[in-house]
Amino acid sequence: MMNMMNMMKQAQNIQKKLKETQEELNQMDISGEAGNGSVKVICDGKGLFKSIKLSAEAINPENPESVSQDSIEMLEDIITAAIHQTSDKAIKVMEEKMKAVTGGISIPGLF
Repeated sequence: MMNMMNMMKQAQNIQKKLKETQEELNQMDISGEAGNGSVKVICDGKGLFKSIKLSAEAINPENPESVSQDSIEMLEDIITAAIHQTSDKAIKVMEEKMKAVTGGISIPGLF
């Protein structure tokens, strides 16, 4: 009986550590760059997209001075919206496929 209680306590500790780790991953900012830093993308520790930053050079390399900050911000916003919309759709498709496999049973951490 004592062995079973130790196993339950270990399982609770693991569950607590997993929750803490997931929260830590959610709070992380991991960045990547392309075009000599003219495009920067930030994801969380789970690899989910957070934001994009563009430079004027990324939009008009021949005449970056012609690109306004408002235009840059608008382009960043619509790219961000498109990526979030696509990610949301992909998550819904994944959840539907996984529910079909599991028969609708919710398995924590699976989706």
